[in-house]
Amino acid sequence: CPEAHLCIISNPVNSTVPIVAETLKAAGTYDPRRLFGVTTLDVVRANKFIGDHLGSDPAAMDVTVIGGHAGTTILPILSEVMPGADEEAIKALTHRIQFGGDEVVQAKDGAGSATLSMAYAGARFATRLADALNGASDVVECSFVESDKVDGCSFFSTRVTLGRNGVETIHDVPTLSAFEQEGLDAMKGDLAAQIQKGIDFVAKQ
Repeated sequence: CPEAHLCIISNPVNSTVPIVAETLKAAGTYDPRRLFGVTTLDVVRANKFIGDHLGSDPAAMDVTVIGGHAGTTILPILSEVMPGADEEAIKALTHRIQFGGDEVVQAKDGAGSATLSMAYAGARFATRLADALNGASDVVECSFVESDKVDGCSFFSTRVTLGRNGVETIHDVPTLSAFEQEGLDAMKGDLAAQIQKGIDFVAKQ
Protein backbone atom coordinates (compact mmCIF):
# COMPACT_ATOMS: atom_id res chain seq x y z
CA CYS A 1 0.00 0.00 0.00
CA PRO A 2 2.33 2.78 -1.23
CA GLU A 3 0.08 5.58 0.01
CA ALA A 4 -0.22 4.27 3.57
CA HIS A 5 0.68 6.53 6.46
CA LEU A 6 3.31 4.70 8.52
CA CYS A 7 3.61 5.39 12.24
CA ILE A 8 6.85 3.85 13.51
CA ILE A 9 6.94 3.13 17.23
CA SER A 10 9.40 0.21 17.35
CA ASN A 11 12.67 1.15 19.01
CA PRO A 12 15.22 2.42 18.31
CA VAL A 13 12.97 4.99 16.59
CA ASN A 14 15.96 7.22 15.78
CA SER A 15 17.20 4.40 13.52
CA THR A 16 14.03 2.52 12.55
CA VAL A 17 12.41 5.56 10.92
CA PRO A 18 15.42 6.08 8.60
CA ILE A 19 15.38 2.31 7.89
CA VAL A 20 11.78 2.54 6.73
CA ALA A 21 12.54 5.68 4.69
CA GLU A 22 15.45 4.03 2.88
CA THR A 23 13.42 0.86 2.26
CA LEU A 24 10.60 2.88 0.73
CA LYS A 25 13.06 4.86 -1.39
CA ALA A 26 14.43 1.62 -2.80
CA ALA A 27 10.88 0.60 -3.72
CA GLY A 28 10.20 4.01 -5.30
CA THR A 29 7.31 4.73 -2.94
CA TYR A 30 8.78 7.09 -0.34
CA ASP A 31 6.70 10.11 0.61
CA PRO A 32 8.17 11.94 3.64
CA ARG A 33 4.74 13.39 4.44
CA ARG A 34 3.48 9.89 5.25
CA LEU A 35 6.21 8.62 7.56
CA PHE A 36 6.13 9.38 11.29
CA GLY A 37 8.30 8.39 14.21
CA VAL A 38 5.97 8.21 17.20
CA THR A 39 7.55 10.18 20.03
CA THR A 40 4.26 10.78 21.84
CA LEU A 41 5.38 8.75 24.86
CA ASP A 42 7.96 11.45 25.61
CA VAL A 43 5.22 14.09 25.48
CA VAL A 44 2.92 12.01 27.70
CA ARG A 45 5.67 11.55 30.27
CA ALA A 46 6.55 15.23 30.17
CA ASN A 47 2.92 16.22 30.66
CA LYS A 48 2.59 13.84 33.63
CA PHE A 49 5.83 14.79 35.37
CA ILE A 50 5.42 18.53 34.85
CA GLY A 51 1.74 18.45 35.77
CA ASP A 52 2.57 16.67 39.02
CA HIS A 53 5.42 19.09 39.74
CA LEU A 54 3.19 22.13 39.20
CA GLY A 55 0.15 20.64 40.89
CA SER A 56 -1.76 20.78 37.59
CA ASP A 57 -3.82 18.24 35.70
CA PRO A 58 -1.42 16.42 33.32
CA ALA A 59 -4.24 16.24 30.77
CA ALA A 60 -4.19 20.04 30.63
CA MET A 61 -0.44 20.16 29.94
CA ASP A 62 1.04 20.36 26.45
CA VAL A 63 4.82 20.14 26.67
CA THR A 64 6.81 20.43 23.46
CA VAL A 65 9.45 17.70 23.16
CA ILE A 66 12.00 17.94 20.36
CA GLY A 67 14.97 15.93 19.08
CA GLY A 68 14.77 12.16 18.96
CA HIS A 69 13.36 9.30 21.01
CA ALA A 70 16.24 7.96 23.09
CA GLY A 71 17.99 9.23 26.20
CA THR A 72 19.58 12.64 25.82
CA THR A 73 18.22 13.05 22.28
CA ILE A 74 14.87 13.67 23.99
CA LEU A 75 14.68 17.39 24.80
CA PRO A 76 11.57 18.70 26.58
CA ILE A 77 11.15 22.46 26.24
CA LEU A 78 10.30 23.15 29.85
CA SER A 79 11.05 26.86 29.57
CA GLU A 80 7.71 27.20 27.75
CA VAL A 81 5.69 25.80 30.65
CA MET A 82 7.94 26.64 33.62
CA PRO A 83 9.36 30.09 32.87
CA GLY A 84 11.72 31.29 35.57
CA ALA A 85 11.79 27.91 37.29
CA ASP A 86 14.72 26.80 39.43
CA GLU A 87 17.47 25.47 37.16
CA GLU A 88 18.10 22.40 39.30
CA ALA A 89 14.41 21.47 39.10
CA ILE A 90 14.52 21.90 35.32
CA LYS A 91 17.59 19.67 35.06
CA ALA A 92 16.07 16.98 37.28
CA LEU A 93 12.76 16.95 35.41
CA THR A 94 14.51 16.92 32.03
CA HIS A 95 16.57 13.90 33.08
CA ARG A 96 13.48 12.11 34.38
CA ILE A 97 11.65 12.66 31.09
CA GLN A 98 14.66 11.50 29.08
CA PHE A 99 15.13 8.32 31.11
CA GLY A 100 11.58 7.64 32.23
CA GLY A 101 11.73 4.22 30.60
CA ASP A 102 14.48 3.21 33.00
CA GLU A 103 12.15 3.93 35.93
CA VAL A 104 9.63 1.49 34.51
CA VAL A 105 12.23 -1.25 34.02
CA GLN A 106 13.43 -0.77 37.60
CA ALA A 107 9.88 -0.76 38.96
CA LYS A 108 9.25 -4.07 37.16
CA ASP A 109 12.54 -5.39 38.51
CA GLY A 110 13.80 -6.12 35.03
CA ALA A 111 10.75 -8.22 34.11
CA GLY A 112 9.48 -5.81 31.48
CA SER A 113 9.44 -2.28 30.14
CA ALA A 114 6.86 0.39 29.36
CA THR A 115 3.87 -1.31 27.75
CA LEU A 116 0.60 0.35 28.77
CA SER A 117 2.00 3.86 28.43
CA MET A 118 3.51 2.99 25.04
CA ALA A 119 0.17 1.60 23.87
CA TYR A 120 -1.60 4.75 25.07
CA ALA A 121 0.93 7.00 23.30
CA GLY A 122 0.64 5.04 20.05
CA ALA A 123 -3.15 5.11 20.18
CA ARG A 124 -3.16 8.83 20.88
CA PHE A 125 -0.92 9.65 17.91
CA ALA A 126 -2.79 7.31 15.55
CA THR A 127 -6.12 8.81 16.60
CA ARG A 128 -4.86 12.35 16.07
CA LEU A 129 -3.48 11.41 12.64
CA ALA A 130 -6.81 9.79 11.71
CA ASP A 131 -8.60 12.97 12.76
CA ALA A 132 -6.36 14.99 10.45
CA LEU A 133 -6.77 12.58 7.53
CA ASN A 134 -10.53 12.93 7.96
CA GLY A 135 -10.36 16.72 7.69
CA ALA A 136 -9.93 17.96 11.26
CA SER A 137 -8.03 21.23 11.41
CA ASP A 138 -5.31 22.44 13.77
CA VAL A 139 -4.05 18.93 14.53
CA VAL A 140 -0.56 19.47 15.93
CA GLU A 141 1.59 16.74 17.46
CA CYS A 142 5.30 16.20 18.05
CA SER A 143 6.72 13.61 15.65
CA PHE A 144 10.10 12.41 14.37
CA VAL A 145 9.98 13.17 10.65
CA GLU A 146 12.28 14.02 7.77
CA SER A 147 13.24 17.61 8.48
CA ASP A 148 15.72 20.36 7.68
CA LYS A 149 15.13 22.28 10.89
CA VAL A 150 18.41 21.26 12.55
CA ASP A 151 21.71 21.17 10.68
CA GLY A 152 23.24 17.72 10.53
CA CYS A 153 20.05 15.83 11.42
CA SER A 154 17.97 14.69 8.45
CA PHE A 155 15.22 13.52 10.81
CA PHE A 156 14.11 15.48 13.84
CA SER A 157 11.11 15.75 16.12
CA THR A 158 9.35 19.06 16.51
CA ARG A 159 5.71 20.01 16.47
CA VAL A 160 4.10 19.00 13.18
CA THR A 161 0.77 20.14 11.77
CA LEU A 162 -1.05 17.12 10.33
CA GLY A 163 -3.55 17.23 7.48
CA ARG A 164 -5.27 15.12 4.83
CA ASN A 165 -1.92 14.20 3.24
CA GLY A 166 0.01 13.63 6.44
CA VAL A 167 2.63 16.23 7.32
CA GLU A 168 1.44 19.68 6.36
CA THR A 169 3.85 21.91 8.27
CA ILE A 170 6.99 21.13 10.22
CA HIS A 171 7.29 23.77 12.91
CA ASP A 172 10.57 25.47 13.71
CA VAL A 173 12.55 24.60 16.81
CA PRO A 174 11.07 26.85 19.51
CA THR A 175 13.02 29.48 21.38
CA LEU A 176 15.33 27.68 23.78
CA SER A 177 16.75 28.55 27.15
CA ALA A 178 20.52 28.39 27.59
CA PHE A 179 20.16 24.95 29.24
CA GLU A 180 17.99 23.66 26.38
CA GLN A 181 20.35 25.05 23.74
CA GLU A 182 23.20 23.25 25.48
CA GLY A 183 21.17 20.04 25.38
CA LEU A 184 20.41 20.47 21.68
CA ASP A 185 24.03 21.13 20.81
CA ALA A 186 25.17 18.11 22.84
CA MET A 187 22.69 15.65 21.34
CA LYS A 188 23.03 16.47 17.63
CA GLY A 189 26.06 14.28 17.06
CA ASP A 190 24.47 11.27 18.75
CA LEU A 191 21.18 11.73 16.91
CA ALA A 192 22.92 12.11 13.54
CA ALA A 193 24.91 8.92 14.21
CA GLN A 194 21.76 6.98 15.12
CA ILE A 195 20.04 8.18 11.94
CA GLN A 196 23.06 7.18 9.88
CA LYS A 197 23.08 3.76 11.53
CA GLY A 198 19.61 3.13 10.12
CA ILE A 199 20.60 4.34 6.66
CA ASP A 200 23.73 2.16 6.69
CA PHE A 201 21.72 -0.88 7.78
CA VAL A 202 19.59 -0.72 4.63
CA ALA A 203 22.61 -0.05 2.41
CA LYS A 204 24.22 -3.30 3.61
CA GLN A 205 21.22 -5.48 2.84
